[in-house]
Amino acid sequence: MITGFQHMHSALRWVVLALLVVTLVKAWQNRQSSFTAGKAKLGLFTVISMHIQLLLGLALCIMKGWASMLGQPGVMESTVMRFFTVEHLVGMLLAILFGTLGYSLTKRAASDDMKHKRQLRYFGIALLLIVASIPWPFRPGFEAYGWF
Repeated sequence: MITGFQHMHSALRWVVLALLVVTLVKAWQNRQSSFTAGKAKLGLFTVISMHIQLLLGLALCIMKGWASMLGQPGVMESTVMRFFTVEHLVGMLLAILFGTLGYSLTKRAASDDMKHKRQLRYFGIALLLIVASIPWPFRPGFEAYGWF
């Protein structure tokens, strides 16, 4: 069961990244035009995929016991344990917070120009946090983690 959740979590990572990139590209390309319902839905789908990814990640965190390791000695000395118990969790929670804030503040913006700017700003920060918090296989200690 854990393996299935890991594969879903890993596969959905690419969906989230693709949706974030498409959302940012659309917001950048069309920043001088009107903010359409399609752009709003794209932001909504991006946030929904981020929240589904959060639920899968929290389920993995509980099933693998990463949350219970926080108070144990030696966790912060191990690169992999520290990454999954602190860095990955905090980075992704902040990314989802920025994505959700970006979607909510974009909806409330008065002008189309402000909607594009907010979407670019908040979703851009979310993308940077996600890219920094993914256990990429080229990072030291994460060679066993694949691209998919």
